[in-house]
Amino acid sequence: MLKTNKSAPGATWSLSATALIAATILVGGLSDASAKSRKNYHRHHASSSWKNANAAIRPSGSGSFAGIASFYGNEAGSKTASGQRFNENDMTAAHRSLPFGTKLRVTHRGRSVVVTINDRGPFIKGRVLDLSKGAARAVGLTSSGVGHVTAEVM
Repeated sequence: MLKTNKSAPGATWSLSATALIAATILVGGLSDASAKSRKNYHRHHASSSWKNANAAIRPSGSGSFAGIASFYGNEAGSKTASGQRFNENDMTAAHRSLPFGTKLRVTHRGRSVVVTINDRGPFIKGRVLDLSKGAARAVGLTSSGVGHVTAEVM
């Protein structure tokens, strides 16, 4: 038979129920910090299917690739994945797997720019690059927001 603890007149708790509640609190189920951690985990990891969806979009053995690129610039001053401060006017780009510091010649409708990979992304299915606003402006991508580009590793 299970032993019980009296916590209040008329209320009885079994040891297993008390242990379950204690374990929940220890694991962090009731704290605000753990709730925030779970929220951030899902925000960053729930959409990880983009990796699988774009697995075939990788640079080929020749060092060049093509696909849809977009641009970003609202994050000015925040840190990129490489640790640098993001400057929307720099000639930089985000790519999912190329090493930081890789130089790419990006061409869109006959206009080219050399960018440096300093961030990770894009996180939208089917896109191969996120250009900084300055790089997108240099190749004429800002008016449409997205466009087909070719990129060559230099």
